[in-house]
Amino acid sequence: MRALLFAPLLLSLPACAATQAGDEPSLARRSVEGRFDVAPPAVIAAPPGPLPTDLAGRLQRWESDAAAGQQAFAAEREGAASAVSAAAGAPVASERWVVAQQAISRLTAARAPLTGALADIDRLYIDRSAEEAIDGLPAIYALRDRLAGLASTQDAILEALNGQLPGQ
Repeated sequence: MRALLFAPLLLSLPACAATQAGDEPSLARRSVEGRFDVAPPAVIAAPPGPLPTDLAGRLQRWESDAAAGQQAFAAEREGAASAVSAAAGAPVASERWVVAQQAISRLTAARAPLTGALADIDRLYIDRSAEEAIDGLPAIYALRDRLAGLASTQDAILEALNGQLPGQ
């Protein structure tokens, strides 16, 4: 019985001995290897040019829209914070809770010029990237980044105010 258990092991030993005798292929480097060890040619891409004149006015308008939205948001923020503080501990759907919800809604509406400008500049950036029209993209992206930062800050404020209301 033991002989049957070790039979597969005994049969594989001659195969191991054959590979140790020098019949395996060499791992040395062959002459064909390394033919493709050359650096790829440098790709020369022209840097983006200045912002086209037809877009400069649009970017200025979006920047002023964003500033107006930021100012309106700042003007509504204190009132919303006060209403939310007054609603602390009030039951859901009570008068104080409804007043706080309305104040948060006004605060959200006040930021519409900023979010609208951000949506427009996102659309412009995507369209120009798809068309591979790179002139002015750094200026477009810089404005988009500033507007996105403002919107992100406002989002955090709205989230914090909503989190303070019961039932949210």
